[in-house]
Amino acid sequence: MISEFQELSDKIDRLAQLTQSLRSENYLLRQANALLSAENLDFKHRLLQAQHRVEAMLVQLEPGDADDDGAGDDASANPDDAEAAR
Repeated sequence: MISEFQELSDKIDRLAQLTQSLRSENYLLRQANALLSAENLDFKHRLLQAQHRVEAMLVQLEPGDADDDGAGDDASANPDDAEAAR
């Protein structure tokens, strides 16, 4: 009877140790997740900034009415020709 109690006590001790170990691991994983979430948010912000810069550059590269020598008029007159030129 005493050996059964001792076995039960040993199992409870192992369970308590495992529980503590899992709590520690969970805490570390939550910290890592928070850091990765913050990093992901930063990357999204940087990507959005880069997208805005590329869009601004594309606007500057678009042919303007005064900058071209009439080639833009042909493209607007026949959209199929403009599409084929791309």
